Amino acid sequence: MLAILFVPSPSVVSQIRLEVFADGFSRPVALASAGDSRMFVVEQEGRIMVVDSSGNTHPEPFLDIAGQITAVGNEQGLLGLAFHPDYATNGFFYVNYTDVNGNTRVSRFSVSGTNPGQADQESEFPIISFEQPFMNHNGGDLKFGPDGYLYISTGDGGSGGDPGNRAQDLATLLGKILRIDVDGGSPYAVPADNPFAGIDSVMKEIWALGLRNPWRISFDRETGDLWIADVGQREVEEINFQPAASAGGENYGWRCYEGSNPYNTEDCLENGNYIFPVHEYTHDPGGFCSVTGGYVYRGLQYPSLRGHYFFADYCRNRIWSLQDHSGTWAVTDHGQFQDNTFSTFGEDRNGELYVAALSGGTLYRITAAETAFPAPDRTGPVLRVYPNPVTDRMWIEYRGILEPDTQISLYTPEGKLLISGDTGGNPRELNLEHLSPGIYILGIRLSDGMHFHRIVKH
Repeated sequence: MLAILFVPSPSVVSQIRLEVFADGFSRPVALASAGDSRMFVVEQEGRIMVVDSSGNTHPEPFLDIAGQITAVGNEQGLLGLAFHPDYATNGFFYVNYTDVNGNTRVSRFSVSGTNPGQADQESEFPIISFEQPFMNHNGGDLKFGPDGYLYISTGDGGSGGDPGNRAQDLATLLGKILRIDVDGGSPYAVPADNPFAGIDSVMKEIWALGLRNPWRISFDRETGDLWIADVGQREVEEINFQPAASAGGENYGWRCYEGSNPYNTEDCLENGNYIFPVHEYTHDPGGFCSVTGGYVYRGLQYPSLRGHYFFADYCRNRIWSLQDHSGTWAVTDHGQFQDNTFSTFGEDRNGELYVAALSGGTLYRITAAETAFPAPDRTGPVLRVYPNPVTDRMWIEYRGILEPDTQISLYTPEGKLLISGDTGGNPRELNLEHLSPGIYILGIRLSDGMHFHRIVKH
């Protein structure tokens, strides 16, 4: 039975409610979807649990690596999870954890070949690792971007005030957002268009810098924009925004600035060299302490919430959302709730949002104070285009029937038609080896209209 927990603050009329979806978790710190009806809950001590669409938790963990991690510090442990965009085909997923020495490790695992409800415990394939000088500020989030690359959030290495000035140091991976191509090499390749890829004496995996502890990041599934919630030092919590058109290389200012406030400006550049938050809030008044980043709501059940980026504060039972109003960021205070220690948000395959509480171990579904539209039917036909990014050949697959005369078209970003024809089989193989590396637009005309896909050719 779903229990509704909602206690707004006296001065706020909230637009949302929280419904208990599942509970009984031990320190949930991350949520992920594999593109099906399940939700995956990451427990900090080293386990990943599976929740079905009715809120029932499978009794056995999907993955249990508790013996391989360190979770002594409050910010250590199993911290991040991301499923490969082609998980349904290759069974790959990626985790971010602090190992027995307290250092960060990102590894790939595979789903069991005989049981889709469990991972192959022996399938770990190390991707990237780096030392952590202190126990705190490990970042730990993982997200695949719309370009198919894996983005990794890293903290500044810990202690307080970034004593090593690592967030501004391009020779270390700490205090950054990293961007790597897990399909282009073994264990990975650095994308050629990474902002520092052609510069000597820097870490070429860096996509953005100047971050203290970007605990949770997310991509807007509709626009491709990147949202970075960075935990503050002593006064300011911040939300950073990177538009989808960005070429990377943004410097978000830490430790020179905490939010938009000067913190330690020794040896810093003019402030015009830094990107300041689209929103920030201070610790006082209110007893706030640590921002928990979320997602932009793109579900279909609650139209009033569409376009709102949701976030919370870990130390107070409060949730807000941000929305772009013609270039001005407007914040909505959704009030206080009975549970607190909100540690992570998540979205399911339909774009509906969830939030989890660390101390209570409860997973909530976010609903709106309005009549919900029915959830979209996901049992019908589904279109898949894979792999993306692609090297030479890709496939178009339709769960249902591809009519023989279904039209496909491939365009340049400027709209020049390169390929046009019928789909042929199901799946249909598309040979792109003659094309130069770059970005293309694939159009597929089905009975319900045109479907467009952004294709990255390596």
